[in-house]
Amino acid sequence: MNRAISKEGPVRALGAMSGTSLDGVDAAVLVTDGHDILAFGPTAYRSYTPQERAVIAAGFGLWHGAAVEAAAEVVEQAHVALLDPMERVDLIGFHGQTLAHAPRLQGTLQVGDGAALARRLGCPVVWDFRSADVELGGEGAPLAPFFHHACARFAGLQAPVAFLNLGGVGNLTWVDPLVTRPQDAGALLAFDTGPANAPMNDLMQNRLGKPFDDGGKLAARGAVEQGALELFLAEPYFARMPPKSLDRNDFAEMVALVGELSDADAAATLTAMCAAGVAEAMQHCPALPSKVLVTGGGRNNPVLMQMLRVSLDCPVEPVETIGLDGDMLEAQAFAYLAVRVARGLPTSCETTTGVRAAVGGGVVSLP
Repeated sequence: MNRAISKEGPVRALGAMSGTSLDGVDAAVLVTDGHDILAFGPTAYRSYTPQERAVIAAGFGLWHGAAVEAAAEVVEQAHVALLDPMERVDLIGFHGQTLAHAPRLQGTLQVGDGAALARRLGCPVVWDFRSADVELGGEGAPLAPFFHHACARFAGLQAPVAFLNLGGVGNLTWVDPLVTRPQDAGALLAFDTGPANAPMNDLMQNRLGKPFDDGGKLAARGAVEQGALELFLAEPYFARMPPKSLDRNDFAEMVALVGELSDADAAATLTAMCAAGVAEAMQHCPALPSKVLVTGGGRNNPVLMQMLRVSLDCPVEPVETIGLDGDMLEAQAFAYLAVRVARGLPTSCETTTGVRAAVGGGVVSLP
């Protein structure tokens, strides 16, 4: 732990997130004591260039080697370029870039050297958030649920709610904000719902040379292929009880299922698969949430949002309706988790990752 960070009081932390959808790096400042959100600070974003995106993508599914090292270098350079001009803070939470995730086999790999980042930025950095959880039998994902719990309490919510993050992979956090601590029984249930933007983004890139389906315009022109959707929902993953997690490429065959379809029909079908995975996931919630709050890039796709509203039995709204920033929630989450790590507080528990006991992951590197 950094001695400059006292055991009590507010900490100004900067969180950074690079997701599997490969759009770019998000950064956000958060003031927190590790329990409550005290204030939201400035945010920033740096998109990856097509060349950088290609280098990182070449490392997906790999655990070591030249492609992994090249991806790590791109990730570190992008983070330094974004974070260095931002305001000075007490602590940085650096997630890195997930290249491979197989918690029951090899483990989990997020590239980017937090110690090197601490030296280059002259600030303590908390990183490698997932390894300790995996080593104790957890899935290592999702990690934002403890922050979602703090968000629900910050917003003054009085009934169970679900946060649905639609990045490269979808994940759901069911929250009871009336339970005081996130690690306490009944506070949280979290797990990955299935693929979200990653297959759609891959389809757009491979067929049309575009990074994503902007505004769902392509999917809006297509028709859903029901046979492909039924094959998708027959995947054993959906029958597994949570907690459970996915790697970005676990459902790579989705793109093959739509391989013979037109561009528009393929986009519509992949969008429907994302929504169907969420609908399946809702069956695991301890109680029907009062609403589903959507964060991540998927909330900007009106076709996907309409599919969710039709298939779920509760209101579906972007997180902005309760005053949060859906583009920056994950970056803010790693600022929050960094402070918890520095103060020896847990960052995951049995109902979020399946870990055997509430555990605080993360390594603290001083400059």
